[in-house]
Amino acid sequence: MSHLLLYYQRPEPATWVFLSSFLMVSVYFVFHRFFCIRNLDVLLLLSLSPGLMMVYEGRRMQSGATESVSQQRLADEAGGSERWYAVVFQGRTPSAGAASEQPAERGEDDQVQGGYPAEISRRAEGERLEFYGFIALLTACALLLIRMLVDPALVRRPLLDPNLSIGGLTFIGGALFLFLMANVITSTPEQNATGPRLGPGYPLLGMLPELPTTPDKESQVWPPVAPSQSPWLSNLARALAIVSNFLIVAGMVCVGYWHFANIRTGVGCAVMYLMLPYTAQMTGNLEHTVPAAFLVLSVLAYRLPMLAGAMLGMAAGLVYYPIFLLPLWFSFYWYRGVSRFSIGLASSILVLIGLLFLQGWDALDEHLRQMFGLWLPRMEGLEGIWADGRIPTDFRLPVLVGCILLSASYAFWPGRKNLGTLMSGTAAIMLAVQFWHGYGGGLYMAWFLPLTITTMFRPNLDDRIAQNVVRNIRRNGRTAVSANGTAAAA
Repeated sequence: MSHLLLYYQRPEPATWVFLSSFLMVSVYFVFHRFFCIRNLDVLLLLSLSPGLMMVYEGRRMQSGATESVSQQRLADEAGGSERWYAVVFQGRTPSAGAASEQPAERGEDDQVQGGYPAEISRRAEGERLEFYGFIALLTACALLLIRMLVDPALVRRPLLDPNLSIGGLTFIGGALFLFLMANVITSTPEQNATGPRLGPGYPLLGMLPELPTTPDKESQVWPPVAPSQSPWLSNLARALAIVSNFLIVAGMVCVGYWHFANIRTGVGCAVMYLMLPYTAQMTGNLEHTVPAAFLVLSVLAYRLPMLAGAMLGMAAGLVYYPIFLLPLWFSFYWYRGVSRFSIGLASSILVLIGLLFLQGWDALDEHLRQMFGLWLPRMEGLEGIWADGRIPTDFRLPVLVGCILLSASYAFWPGRKNLGTLMSGTAAIMLAVQFWHGYGGGLYMAWFLPLTITTMFRPNLDDRIAQNVVRNIRRNGRTAVSANGTAAAA
């Protein structure tokens, strides 16, 4: 990115973890009220960083070991080819000294190729570090899940603004967004693996490459990946990454402005999201950011059931897991707006299904199964804590059942659902799916972090129920909703 910003170098993830952590504490920690919920929330968000760094470092160690083995094998093959070329085409034979050294060298090479003890040890250490990183991540997710479940009981919510003015927050947020998007623009795309191995999700989204934004990610790929045959896919991925991240940030600001009646709270939530180390690492991963943008927009449009349903349907159609949000959202609109919400939800799902026809009829059945996860829970070829040799996959089924029960419970509890319940419940369910997600559960923080942060900052929203805020369309006229939530004839 040095050609955009003179002499700029991407910071190492570990460096950014320390810088962002101190910056978050200085901006959001309430120093004059040490024992308060806000300080606990800041510490809970910071608790995600150690696990994230352990996973990152573990994967880097594994990738470095694989690269060393690949380079050694290529060097061995190149050395053998040179000896064969010298004998056959040039008529040269190895000298006596070289001949005497060949058996020892060959034996040493065979020992290295057969075992690679240093690389194997390094890879095993990386796998162990990655596993403990996932354990730390899911432990932090469990604490955040408890925080979201008890959030409806926190009735007294004093206004605690950040320690920086709105001008300073806006400047820092704009600068952070500029640097993060510059990393996306200058990144080298990596083609994602697609298919059922990556679990349920939208097939067309898997066609787009991932945009790594860490400074050493490109050096970890060995052998080097050939340039993409379809450069327009890389440009499309960059455009979607920038737009989705912008919608997440803008959506959080608008939630604070329109639903909290406090623009400073909205800007503070957005800046906190941009400061998190996770955001710097996963900015270019479309499976993280695109569904997160639709989830934020669905909360932003909660007064318009059809639009909210369309946004939630897009999120569920792209990555499958937001399907578990349907009991909560249907229950919220049950007394007003449920039909419009259903129409919007079905419309977006049908649009995504229609786009699958672009790849022909032959693959339609397989793509529909992948889109809606129409297969039995997989027990092999998983990643994260459920990878081979880690936690037995038999325990994944009880965790999945627990997530389903939690999702179903939101259809009945709490009986009176408001905007605060909608936000905390959405974040709680997306946190719960991390525990049984078979392909890196715990890393998909964008699915819950924006709504978790806005829930932590929100005021009391007990009066924001569907009967008060959703427009009631009648046959003989339309009933509008005033600014204070009371219905008035239009």
